[in-house]
Amino acid sequence: MIPLSNTEQLSAFVFIFQEIISMDMTLLPVTKRTLKGSDYFLLWAGVAISLAEIWAGGFLAPMGLVPGLLAIILGHLIGNTLMAGCGILGSDHGVMSMTSLRPSFGIRGSVLPAVLNIIQLVGWAAIMLIISGHAGAMLSRFAPVPSSERFWIVLIGMGTLFWALLTEKPVWKTLQNTAVIGLLIVVCLMTIVSFQEIGVAAAVNKPATMGFMTGLDLVIAMPISFMPLVADYARFAKSTTTSFWNTWWGYFLVSSWMYILGLVATLITGETDPGMLILKTMGSLGLAVPALLLVIFSTITSDFANLYSSTCSALNISERFRPTTIIWGAGILSILVALVFPMAQYETFLLFIGAMFIPLLGIVLTDYFLLRKRAIDTEALNQINGKYWYFKGINRAALVAWISGFAAFQILSALKSPLGASVPSIAAAGIVYGICMRWSYR
Repeated sequence: MIPLSNTEQLSAFVFIFQEIISMDMTLLPVTKRTLKGSDYFLLWAGVAISLAEIWAGGFLAPMGLVPGLLAIILGHLIGNTLMAGCGILGSDHGVMSMTSLRPSFGIRGSVLPAVLNIIQLVGWAAIMLIISGHAGAMLSRFAPVPSSERFWIVLIGMGTLFWALLTEKPVWKTLQNTAVIGLLIVVCLMTIVSFQEIGVAAAVNKPATMGFMTGLDLVIAMPISFMPLVADYARFAKSTTTSFWNTWWGYFLVSSWMYILGLVATLITGETDPGMLILKTMGSLGLAVPALLLVIFSTITSDFANLYSSTCSALNISERFRPTTIIWGAGILSILVALVFPMAQYETFLLFIGAMFIPLLGIVLTDYFLLRKRAIDTEALNQINGKYWYFKGINRAALVAWISGFAAFQILSALKSPLGASVPSIAAAGIVYGICMRWSYR
């Protein structure tokens, strides 16, 4: 065998990774829509298995046990339905999430949500790495592994990057499904150990210091954060109905489970970091290896979606971007951000996401289900001066509605409205959009 030069080796390496990701920006061919119901259930169950979700559940402790449980269930009922509903656009027409905004926002108008989505996706990826890095370092007390948070952030960040690079390859589905099944087994073990060791005394009466609707908004924000990327995966579905319900159930069951773990652990112990408490409990009982596997693979199976969808959003901005370049850039940037991001701002970040993307839901769902009756012209998605060009590529009605919904969310949050801010802002944006669209086409 003739040895390759360094230049030839580098060229071969680049070629391999270009072949790993080949993304169709508009309409995905039917032949590539191969994911079944079980694939979607495990995909979204894997996304939900996350220390960040346990952490978020701990935020609800000031509500008390019963109101907290009600907020978790109701918030997931609302958020899941809206999130999975946005996936219908992808499974119906084989388009990516940000591309599906073109009929409502216009071809150029969809660029702003895409830019904001890249920012939030990289932010989420970084937050997940921060949490996992802290967990890996904490578990070093119970296992012969490096104790540096930075080491774990970089290690898990690179693992997430390579997992994302495999997303559209057949091997990815096997790896993802196998990893999630294993994680579900570890989570069952974690749950049993936690309640046996910590106790089940969470039902004590504690004064509630958080309003119900504030807690509900925090819960809704989590599934809503996946709204701008759900169609990126739903477009691979064989069936819209199967994709919708398995996405819904996979995320609903496991995300609610994670939230409840965080809520109960915080109520019982008063810990502000319930995920670390549970992992510490497992480590002290000689279960450090399963705990480490949970930290590593739960981050990878949920965080890869942020990197892959960053690439999808970038392609909506310009098809000139090379997918491999974007996904490498998003992966490296998320690692760098994780090394400096102030974790104290996590709750603020969740509410910011809600304020920006919850009103977007009202516009997209009103446009697709009420005005267009689930019919869009896929050929016009890229046509300058076509059906979705509007005014210089921007639908001003969508921008007005988006601003209205964002303003409604901010005002209602500041006033601590008894109705909360999420549902009213969705309704406000949808109503304003519907009125503007009907008025503009008289």
